[in-house]
Amino acid sequence: MEIPNLSEKVSDDSLKKGIVQVVDVDVVSTELDAVSDDLLEAERHAENMSPVEIEAVIHRILDEHGDDPNFPPHVLQAATSYLSDAPPAERQRLYEILKVQAALMVINSPYAEVRAIVSNHDDPSLPTNTFRVWVLGSLFVAAGAFLNQFFSIRFPNIGIGPNVAQILVVPLAKLMEMLPSTTFTTFGYKWSLNPSPFNKKNTCSLPSWPMLGSVPLTQIMQVHVWHSFLLTIDLVQIIMVQYLNIYFNQPWAASFGYQVLVALSTSLIGYGLAGLTRRFLVYPAHAIWQGNLGAIALNSAFHGDKNPIANGWRMTRLRWFFYCFAAMFVYFWFPDYIFQALSIFNWITWISPMNVNVAAITGSITGLGLNPIPTFDWNQVTAEVDPLLAPFFTTMNVFMGTLVSLPIIAALWYTNTWNTGYLSINTNHVFDNTGLPYDIGQVIGSDNLFNQTMYEQYSPAYLSASNSLVYGVFFAVYTATLVHAFLYHRHAIVHGFKSLLSRKKPSDMHQDVHCRLMEAYEEVPEWQYFIVLVTAIILGAVGVGVYPTHTSPAVVLFGVVLALIFVIPIGIIASVANVEIPLNVLAEMFGGLWFPGNAIAMNYFKAYGLCTTVGTIGFASDLKLAHYMHISPKQTFWFQIHATIISAFVCTAILNFQMTKITGVCTPTQPDKFTCPGINTFFTASVIWGLLGPKRMFGPGGTYNHLLWFFLIGAILPIPIYLLRKRVKALHYFHLPIFLVGALQWAPLSMAQMWPAVPVGWFFNYFIKRRYLAWWSKYNYITSTAFSAAIAISGVLIFFTVQYNDVEINWSGNTKLAEGCDAMGCPRLPLPDVGFFGPGPGEFH
Repeated sequence: MEIPNLSEKVSDDSLKKGIVQVVDVDVVSTELDAVSDDLLEAERHAENMSPVEIEAVIHRILDEHGDDPNFPPHVLQAATSYLSDAPPAERQRLYEILKVQAALMVINSPYAEVRAIVSNHDDPSLPTNTFRVWVLGSLFVAAGAFLNQFFSIRFPNIGIGPNVAQILVVPLAKLMEMLPSTTFTTFGYKWSLNPSPFNKKNTCSLPSWPMLGSVPLTQIMQVHVWHSFLLTIDLVQIIMVQYLNIYFNQPWAASFGYQVLVALSTSLIGYGLAGLTRRFLVYPAHAIWQGNLGAIALNSAFHGDKNPIANGWRMTRLRWFFYCFAAMFVYFWFPDYIFQALSIFNWITWISPMNVNVAAITGSITGLGLNPIPTFDWNQVTAEVDPLLAPFFTTMNVFMGTLVSLPIIAALWYTNTWNTGYLSINTNHVFDNTGLPYDIGQVIGSDNLFNQTMYEQYSPAYLSASNSLVYGVFFAVYTATLVHAFLYHRHAIVHGFKSLLSRKKPSDMHQDVHCRLMEAYEEVPEWQYFIVLVTAIILGAVGVGVYPTHTSPAVVLFGVVLALIFVIPIGIIASVANVEIPLNVLAEMFGGLWFPGNAIAMNYFKAYGLCTTVGTIGFASDLKLAHYMHISPKQTFWFQIHATIISAFVCTAILNFQMTKITGVCTPTQPDKFTCPGINTFFTASVIWGLLGPKRMFGPGGTYNHLLWFFLIGAILPIPIYLLRKRVKALHYFHLPIFLVGALQWAPLSMAQMWPAVPVGWFFNYFIKRRYLAWWSKYNYITSTAFSAAIAISGVLIFFTVQYNDVEINWSGNTKLAEGCDAMGCPRLPLPDVGFFGPGPGEFH
């Protein structure tokens, strides 16, 4: 379909007359990234603002958003020019533009992304805490926890995200409208089976959809339980490797009490910390959390009461959602099942399948993925970054990090640095000195602890070229994140601490319309979240200390301290750029140094060091979702506690079933494909870091000792970039931590999973957004949500109808991609005649 000219998007004559004749309305729309409705509302408010108020906002634009890559660049340039010695005529023109921007920042969000999805109006009298939301929320929390936990150990995995529940809850809410509206009183509280349907927040006023009620709170519970499930992954991995006899064979790990204590602890620590970081990660306007916008867009599609014309398009968001959903639901059968080469389109390797160099450079499975057309699968396009949800500067920074690191990996491989030439170029496996996967049984004694004599008779551990670089970049990104946060966000961090210590209302410290709207609700004080945090720490300490874990209960505090150091810098970056810095390697390194030779203890340190930070950031995102939806904080608090407890008990129950009732679980020959690939990788990592320990790999004399210099490199690099950002315009959009995250995508991902996001991101979040802002505002986020929901539901259907029953289509379109060196991971060099590379038995210590 052809999108009409941009000039059609502003048709309100009063708007054209309202903005002073000095400027053209289309110029204002382009420079402010605002659609006609938002401009009209802002222009009306601007007439009531005094010059002093407008000047104050202009100064605030530069003070608060000068280094903000999401803020409209034209506005920053206009504010800079206005406050400098601009000619009077130009100054008047800039003033007319900035006057509207000032009003826009007062009555709405300063970001087009948020204005496109989130309403700047609210009616606090509308009821939300209803019987309907408790029933539907609890039902879908339990179902989501059950399904995700059950299929988490299967390969290929099936994940049921919150968008799927968001779609399925609609017909059930519709059925519940048939219940009687009789009012009951329980312990003095009045409630009804069928509360008032005329609830603007919780209903859909489209004629074909009756009022649903309380769906936003149900949606928040689903998002929260999804984050809770992600936290249980490390817990499940710990307990599995403890209990199963193919790993550490510790039968006591099947204790339900032990499992529940640790499960509740890991989830509630993150939630408690999230509440304490609200003044840094939730209340500020610059904390956008783009990942939430897709969920809000879907909710708006079901419950929106407006259908603005967008560049001539009258189609509702709901109809557009179903068109996109249906198209992707049908199409996904091809790359996922019928024609799998569409997903991994490594067509260059088909020319010469056994050519080692071609496979290494262009291959998509174990190669570097240098391929101009690597996929036709939306799952692959969004593997590293969702180009519709993430800002375009994020997509480009991640891509550039991947691109710049590609020749470095190739150089390591071709020069055989660290013996990488004897291994596949791009894999996350750990190898011995014969090029085979590292056999941890060769270094573990009968006590399940590291045995030095056995180790010296076996082999050091070796990493592929890509994995070696990834570890170095991990070291760099941690120090770079801390320095970057100090340079770019120190004022926001200081402001957050002042807000926390001052005890003032959020709206007094954060000048954002949504903070003002939330004044109508009673806020949850920090001390309540602190109680949750302390309770969670106690639960974790009891679980680790009472049971025979051979680990100090202090490991829980170590994890909390690590989270306290990194959660605000990482959280700010995640809220601004939709990219999260992973802490797993840092947690593994500290755990291995603190508990040398003890893999289980290292696993606990990793779980609490990683899960607390991941949980805090995920739950802070949930709190921002409730903030955008203008849901009572007290209701959000109790609904999320409720969802966490249900999720912990359900996941733990399913975990016990998996360990004790599934025959052959986690073995390669398990008939139902419950082979536990993630747990096998986790076990290997626990041995490498916990038993071998970081000193043997990265310490003095270790193979990868030189990679420790990356800590220093990461600390230094942000400084010149920060100092040059005013002189070099492109550096305004260069984000070093995100750039480094792009270099972390290797092993096993490759350029084949990064490059496809770039043209998609450019088209939607640059070209369309700049030229057809109204269309982008209306349809961009709902498109992403429709695609992801369709893939999830289609994937579940494909699994249960054909894959589970081993129905296969055996043709070249499904087998060609797995032929040759790309699938085999061919090394560049043959083994030496002695049968191994590097130092032999007895030659290393």
